[in-house]
Amino acid sequence: MSENEQLLARVADKARNTRPWGWDSLPAPVDGTTPSRAEAALGFSLPPLLTELYTRIGDGGFGPEYGLLPLLDNPPSGEPAAVTQYLANREDGLKDPDWPWPEGVLPISHWGCAMYACVDCRSPQATVLLFEPNADDADHAWYVDAPSLTGWLHTWLDGTGWYEEANEGPEPLPWTDFPLRTGRGPTAAAPPAQAS
Repeated sequence: MSENEQLLARVADKARNTRPWGWDSLPAPVDGTTPSRAEAALGFSLPPLLTELYTRIGDGGFGPEYGLLPLLDNPPSGEPAAVTQYLANREDGLKDPDWPWPEGVLPISHWGCAMYACVDCRSPQATVLLFEPNADDADHAWYVDAPSLTGWLHTWLDGTGWYEEANEGPEPLPWTDFPLRTGRGPTAAAPPAQAS
């Protein structure tokens, strides 16, 4: 069994046996067409592991704290689906340039208090980011929760995430790519003027 298969088996086992806050049962997995419909709406590809979570384990309802959001369709509880939330965040960012939402950063889990765990679908390892807007400054609202989706799942499975009360590990570090990914980064310096 590959490392990825072992991880998915562990996630499936924990998903069957624990319920995040607000979920009465584990939703059925999405059908095979849902990820491609989600990608069409988003305009970018989903990381393969994220797709497997939704197609093999459930359409949200498992994972840390409030659990993964549904992928494309809103559940009866009214929590927005990941695609719906991403599109709303991008639109809000266009209306309020002080709070841009980076392209390709998909919210996958709500922490409460407007905080989200998000997957950077543009990074090869599917970096998981923490969006924590309560500091009232977009430039200080983004952190690296885990270098990869694989690592993020392992911290949930092992009970070692920053959100665990017993965890005394370091807090998430700032996501330094935020200014570049939203066009707020330093502009390239103009070449020096040539003497004539």
